[in-house]
Amino acid sequence: MQITAMDQARDLDAVLAIEQASFTNPWTREMYLSEFAHSRVSHFYVVRDDEGEVAGFCSIWLVVDELHINNVAIRPESRGRGWGAALVTHVLREGARLGARRATLEVRRSNEAARRLYRRLGFELVGTRRNYYTHPVEDALILWREGLVPDGRIGPKPA
Repeated sequence: MQITAMDQARDLDAVLAIEQASFTNPWTREMYLSEFAHSRVSHFYVVRDDEGEVAGFCSIWLVVDELHINNVAIRPESRGRGWGAALVTHVLREGARLGARRATLEVRRSNEAARRLYRRLGFELVGTRRNYYTHPVEDALILWREGLVPDGRIGPKPA
């Protein structure tokens, strides 16, 4: 497993395939191209398997001192290997290195696996966006992680 910044030309098709397999309302190629055009704010990371193929991705916005995690997904056949945790941990460290002091994201209320992961990584529930998601309509839980510091410990909380 290796985590790198996303190479738009090399990785976009693989990211779009994972997006399609993972979300009921996936981002489109046009949405990604728009995000790439705002590279001062938008950043993308991929996790690669041992063959160098994209196995997952994370897209973020860095706004002043806040890291906004937009999308995280691991291809279905690669889930359960800890790659999602490694990817989000990498993104939190990279965000802190770039000046983020806290991180936020939304997650479907029903996505128990993601909620467990984010809780282990120090995210706390601070609110709800009613009917935020479509296909099916569902609330989003708003999570925040405070205290990102450069070179600080970012990762799962000890059990």
